[in-house]
Amino acid sequence: MAVVAACTPSDARTRGGDDDTRASRSPRTPAQPEQVVLEVDRNRESRGVVAYGGADAPYNYGPTVMRDGDKTRMWWCSQYGRARPPGDDVLHARSAGLDGPFRAPGGGIPEAVLSGAPGSFDGKHTCDPSVIRVNGMYYMYYTGAAGSHDHGNAIGLATSTDGRSWKRTGTPIVRASHDTARDNTYGAGQPAVVHVDGWFYLMFTDTTGEAAGWNGAGQFVLRAKQPTFSGNVEALGREGFTPVDGTAATRARSVVDAFSADLMWIDAMDSFGIAHQTDSGTTITFWNRDFSARPYEPVVLPVPWKEGPGLLRSPEGHALVSREDPCGRLPIDVVQATRTGRSGAPTGLRHFGADAHGFEGCRTVAGALAALDGFAVPSPERTMDVIAGGRVLRVERRSVAEALSSRVLEQRLPILDEAEVAGRLPAEAPVVASPEGRGFLLGDTIWPVTGASAGNAFAANSSEPESISSDQWRTHTLGPVLGS
Repeated sequence: MAVVAACTPSDARTRGGDDDTRASRSPRTPAQPEQVVLEVDRNRESRGVVAYGGADAPYNYGPTVMRDGDKTRMWWCSQYGRARPPGDDVLHARSAGLDGPFRAPGGGIPEAVLSGAPGSFDGKHTCDPSVIRVNGMYYMYYTGAAGSHDHGNAIGLATSTDGRSWKRTGTPIVRASHDTARDNTYGAGQPAVVHVDGWFYLMFTDTTGEAAGWNGAGQFVLRAKQPTFSGNVEALGREGFTPVDGTAATRARSVVDAFSADLMWIDAMDSFGIAHQTDSGTTITFWNRDFSARPYEPVVLPVPWKEGPGLLRSPEGHALVSREDPCGRLPIDVVQATRTGRSGAPTGLRHFGADAHGFEGCRTVAGALAALDGFAVPSPERTMDVIAGGRVLRVERRSVAEALSSRVLEQRLPILDEAEVAGRLPAEAPVVASPEGRGFLLGDTIWPVTGASAGNAFAANSSEPESISSDQWRTHTLGPVLGS
C-alpha cells in the first residue's frame, strides 16, 4: 500500500536518538529556589507494543489516553487503506488497562473514527487527537490538512456522545498565526486540551509563532469558556493570560521548547504538567495555574521515544489520583511511539510510567478538596462525606457513598473539618429523572449522578426516581456531578 504523507510530517516532529537539534529542551527559565525536587519510583513499562492498527496500518503515533469509567480508551494517528480518502486517520480502541491489548469495542482491530473530509480544511488528513469529556460530551481537538501545502495544518474540533461517532464543527478553530516566516512550514497543530474550573485550555504547536524556536518548536496556550474557542478567548503572553480578538493572536510566549507535547492538570499539586520529549527521555515540566512559575523541578522518564507522548488522564484531562496517597503521590503514565516503522514513520506504541512524590497536596482546604475529588471519607457525624467538584456532600448511608465515589478512605484528614458541608443526602431522598439526566434533589439543588453508579446509588438509598420534564430540570440549581 502506498503511504500518503502525514499531516504531522518530519519537519514538525521531534526525533529520538542522536539528533540533538530536534529533541526539545527543558524551558529556559531562570532557576527558582522555591522549586520542589520530586522523588521518582515505581518505574513501570509494558512488555511490548500495546496498540496498533490493522495489517495495512503503516504507522501509529500521537495518542491521547483517557481513563473512562472502568476502561482505558485511546485515540491515535494512523492510516487505513479502506478508510477514504487516503491520508491520516484517527483510530480508537480500548482496554482494561494501559498494557493492552487495545481493541475496538467488540474485540476487533482498532476502528477508524475520523478521516479526511474532502473539500474541507481537513480534506485529506486528520491526526494528533486530544480528547476530553465534559458534561457527557466528548470533544476531539485534532490536526487537519487538505494536503501537503505550506502552513496548511490547522486545528479542528469534533464532538461525540460516545467517543466513536464524531461530528465536525466544520471550520478550523486555530490556524497558523504567521507571525514569523521559518523554513519549517508545518503551521498549527498537535493540540492538547484540558478543562479546569470552567476553562478549556488549548496547548498547541505553531511553527509560525513569534516565540517559536529557530526550527518552529514551541508550545502556545489559549483558553476560553467555550469548547469552540469562538469568543472571549485569552492567550498566554508575556504578562500572563490576556483577552485577544481571536485564536490567531500573536504567539508571544512558549511554555516549552517542543513539538507534539501533551498537557494535564494535577489537582493535588495545583499545577499543569506538560509531557514532552528531550534528549534524556520523556520529560514532565510543571507550571503553576497561571503559568507564572514552575513550582517543581521537571521529572524525566529515561525511556525510548520517536514521537510525542500521550498522558493517561481523566475525562477532563486531569492527572489520575493515587489511590494509595492522593495528597502526596502522582502516578505518571504515558503511551508513545518508540521506533520507526518500515514506512519511515513512528510506530510501536508502548506504555511507560513512574510515580512522583515529595509534595504536600492537602495543606489547604482547597488543595484537599481538589486532591480528594471523587473520594468518600468518614464524617464527624458517623456518616460519610463524598467530595465532588470542590464541595462536600454528607451522605447518611455508607453503601450510597461507596456507590457515588471512586474510593473510600478509612481515615479522615483533619483539614477537611474546615470544609463547609454543601449538602446532605438522607435515606430515601427524592430522585428526579429527565432527558437532561438523573440526580438527587436536595432542597432546590439537583446533584446529578452519572454512569453505572447511578442505579446502584438510588437503590442503596431506597430512592425511587420521579420523572420530570427538561424544563422542570432546568429550574433547579445543579450541584457537582456524582459518580462520574
